[in-house]
Amino acid sequence: MNSPYHILAIETSCDETSVAVVKNGTEVLSNVVSSQIDTHRRFGGVVPEIASRKHVESITVILEEALAEAGVGPDRIDAVAVTQGPGLVGALLVGVVAAKSLALALDVPLIGTHHIAGHIYANRLIGEIRYPALALVVSGGHTELVLLEAEGRFRIVGRTRDDAVGEAYDKVARALSLPYPGGPHVDRMAQEAEDAIELPRAWLEPDSYDFSFSGLKSAVLAEINRANMKGEPIRAHALARGFQESVIDVVTTKAMRAAREFGASQLLLCGGVAANKGIRARLTELCAEAALPLLVPPLKLCTDNAAMIAAAADLKWRCGQFDTLDLKAEAQLSLEQWSVGAATMD
Repeated sequence: MNSPYHILAIETSCDETSVAVVKNGTEVLSNVVSSQIDTHRRFGGVVPEIASRKHVESITVILEEALAEAGVGPDRIDAVAVTQGPGLVGALLVGVVAAKSLALALDVPLIGTHHIAGHIYANRLIGEIRYPALALVVSGGHTELVLLEAEGRFRIVGRTRDDAVGEAYDKVARALSLPYPGGPHVDRMAQEAEDAIELPRAWLEPDSYDFSFSGLKSAVLAEINRANMKGEPIRAHALARGFQESVIDVVTTKAMRAAREFGASQLLLCGGVAANKGIRARLTELCAEAALPLLVPPLKLCTDNAAMIAAAADLKWRCGQFDTLDLKAEAQLSLEQWSVGAATMD
């Protein structure tokens, strides 16, 4: 392991086709991402069948581009990693088939990788992770608090019981007639608002680290309906700010409480919604007050990308935990079962 090694990673879990080449687990030589946002915008959300077809069209071109940008020939690839799950099964299959074909052709190990492990270990591309660490995962499909007691060992201590944060943002954006994807628009409006409409917080049970955002979404819709029934203008900016303040209050308060309870040495912010300026600012403030080190990836590593998949796959590369060519795409792949040293999924 003293000599340089290169992992080529493929990510196709949703609507981004991405291929990266990462040297020695942390040095990103290339990270090419092809987004399908413009394709899905007309539908107001991701259409799985269309996403799969776009991955098929793009994967070969993106693969060639990533190798060219990295300046690394196929003969210098030491392992191929791919997002095995979770995600849209048709989209995952495109990446898995491409990765298996490449690993077979190059005669190198294949590493099936968990999408959320990738989001978490994107932080390793910018700094050292100290254990035990607590990860706050906020994305379009996931909202979780994950305890990392040691490298590559994951324990979910809190999760959403209904909508993920990103889903809630998109639904609120749709209600406010904002373009897809709605999260950045709601965030911008919240930052611009002069005041906020007070909205409820779902704290759940006193000792729970779980989340629930369906009630908050319903409260936003009720406020819009109230304004419409009274013939009043919808105070979109104040509503966006009230919604965002509720989300931020709940997720950051629970994250800080969990960090204290589990004795975390570091807090990691992960996932596409980690690009949200409001969440980043509040968490930075709270961690500074608590003298708790915070790691937040740059924006380009927050959204779905293959460099983060390579960073997570590196955990299994270093301990020689590889997959066979009968690897299957797993739409509901368990993060805890994927942990390094755990038995691989059937």
